[in-house]
This record gives sequence, C-alpha cells and structure tokens, in this order.
Amino acid sequence: MMGGGKGGADFDPKGKSDAEIRRFCVAFMRELSRHIGADTDVPAGDIGVSGREIGYMFGAYRRERNKFEGVLTGKGLDWGGSLIRPEATGYGLVYYVTHMLELAGVGNWEGKRVAISGSGNVAQYAALKCIELGATIVSLSDSKGSLVAVGDGHVTVEDIESIMDLKVKRQSLSAYTTKGNLQYIEGVRPWLHVGQVDVALPCATQNEVSKEEAVGLVAAGARFVAEGSNMGCTLEAIEVFENERREKKGNAIWYAPGKAANCGGVAVSGLEMSQNSQRLAWTKEEVDQKLKDIMKNAFDLGVTTAKNYVESSEGELPSLVAGSNIAGFVKVAQAMHEHGDWW
Repeated sequence: MMGGGKGGADFDPKGKSDAEIRRFCVAFMRELSRHIGADTDVPAGDIGVSGREIGYMFGAYRRERNKFEGVLTGKGLDWGGSLIRPEATGYGLVYYVTHMLELAGVGNWEGKRVAISGSGNVAQYAALKCIELGATIVSLSDSKGSLVAVGDGHVTVEDIESIMDLKVKRQSLSAYTTKGNLQYIEGVRPWLHVGQVDVALPCATQNEVSKEEAVGLVAAGARFVAEGSNMGCTLEAIEVFENERREKKGNAIWYAPGKAANCGGVAVSGLEMSQNSQRLAWTKEEVDQKLKDIMKNAFDLGVTTAKNYVESSEGELPSLVAGSNIAGFVKVAQAMHEHGDWW
C-alpha cells in the first residue's frame, strides 16, 4: 500500500554543512517529486537520512507540488509525523526476537548477552529496548570500528545517549570517550570480539556478517540472530545458521531475515500514513501496541508458512528464512492472480 520503489543517492553527507545538505535535498526532491505521491510510492529515510533531511525534502515537495500529504514517512511530529516512528525498526526487531525466545523455550530477555552492530537509529533503539527488558548489550559499531565490552562491562543507557549526540554531529565512535566498560577496536566488526553471546542483532548495513563471522557466532554460543539491517548476513552466513538449525534441532542457532525481523519501520510508516489520512495523532501507547501486534503477526506468519510448506524433522525449529520468503511470494502471487496480471 506504500508502493514498491526503492532508491537513494550517492551524495555523502559527511563533512557537509547544513546549507549544502539542504540544497542537495531540495534539488533531489525537485526531480523525485514527479515520481512519488501518497498513493504512488512513499519514501522513508534510511542510511545517512535523519529527521533533518526528511524535513528539507518534505518542504521541497510541498513547495514543488503545492500539496500537504503523507508523501514521506519519518516526518516531524508537528507536521504529520508519528510517535514511535524513530524507534520502530529497533523496537520491532526486539519484539520479533521476543517471540523467537518464547517459542524456542528459553524464556525472555532477562540476563541475555546481546551483540549489536551499528550505532545509528536502528541499533540505538534496539539496544535501549533490550536494556529495558533486562538484557546486557556488549557491542555497538560503525563503519570505522567497534565498541566492545571489557570484562564484566557493558553498554549503558548513558553510553547510548552520548553516542546519539555524537551521531547527530556525524562523528565516529572513535571520538567517544568510554568509562572503562568498553574498548574501541578500529577497523573491525564486533562479532569475533565480544566473547560469549546469546543474541546477535546486525543493525548496520548489508553483508555485515560473513561466513567466518557466522561460524564465530556459533562458537560463541549465540542462539539467535535477527537482522535489523537489510540483508545483514551474507548468503554463506545464512547457510551456516540454517545448517546448524537443521542439525542441532532445538538447541541450534535460529536466524531471522530482515524482511520479517526489521519490518517494524515500514509498519509504523504505514501507521503514520493512516494518521495522515485521518488527520489524527495516536498516542505513543497506541502506536507501540499496534507495532507489537504487527511483529507478532509477522513472526506467526513465518512460522506457520514454514510448517505448512517445508518438511522438517522432529524437534527442528521452523525455518524463518523459508517461511518469510514463501509467505511474501504467496501474497504477491495471489494478488497478481486476483488482479488478472498472470495472463
């Protein structure tokens, strides 16, 4: 219902002034505005895009088309945005993994050691929600290197708040002064440097978990891997996780693909559009509950579809890869058939 377009630009905002970024956003939207619309395709921010850029682009769209409509999501609260939208992808990821923990019979987040990559929007809010639910965060990262826990240390709420301020200024994690609970390791991703972990959440960019790192996570005792980023794991890494799941049955590592686990951002974009269409603003609690319901439905659909379509042996956890892929395919194929697009 929000269209199927996906795109971006090769403009690098690092080191650019506000004026340079604004001029680019205006020029970009001047052309893009011809191709998008509330009933056509609805873009949202991704890597390198914050509320500032969405504001510049929404203002440019409004001036260019003389319309005030829900053409972008992630907007400011005073001009059509939704509560929980900034947190949605990270929160939704944690809600999804909550159902994985429950179905696998390992309880809740209390006491779980969680390795997270990235330090942007998704990683920040996933980390905060994990901490709220009783987990211990042992890593964050960016394109320059990783912050990993030292000894009994861990990432604190204060660390995350300071890193949020750092990222608003578009600075690297290397500029963060730790309190002895973390160490910065330049030029590495966190997966092989965090020791024993229970859960791994790739939340940075695509192909950020390699085959070697997947093997390392298995050796580190990780039981759950779920993508907050799009295509966070390479195909070879996914094969490692899926082989382990089949061979070790109920005690295996369980992998969730981003197309299901990180759908919370897109889901709340849809909720933002619903509010725009109704000229309403829902409370934080209303949006959060709707997000929880959506993530549960996404998880249940993947599990049910896997059980219906994929043969499995006794005690084997269902493949969320196959279940999510097949569920998505069936939905599109059925819609095409009903629309007559198969002729």
